Amino acid sequence: MAWALALATLTGAPAAWAHGDGTPKHGGIVQTANDLSFELVTEADGATLYIEDHDKPLATDGFTGKLSVLKDGVKSEAALKATAPNMLVARGIKLGAGNKVVAVITTPQKQTLAVRFTLR
Repeated sequence: MAWALALATLTGAPAAWAHGDGTPKHGGIVQTANDLSFELVTEADGATLYIEDHDKPLATDGFTGKLSVLKDGVKSEAALKATAPNMLVARGIKLGAGNKVVAVITTPQKQTLAVRFTLR
């Protein structure tokens, strides 16, 4: 029975690593969605979202979006704006431990991506 559990664990692991190793590169929280890796880094006046495809920065030119934060039942939002090659930045929003965060991003091709984070 123990070997079956170990085999099941190892069999499922490559799918989790398929689009990056999930290790934060900027001190944030990493989630995978739509075959991309997203790292949310909280800052004093907002947050930065880094996007990678197979451990390579994904160009965010033309991307737009919204960062929604839920804290104690109260929702706040800020626009996500493309800055550096693989970054989207939200300003004027406070994030802290226990917050639930959703980034909704629209690509230049009008594809909508959503990724969820829980801050610890």
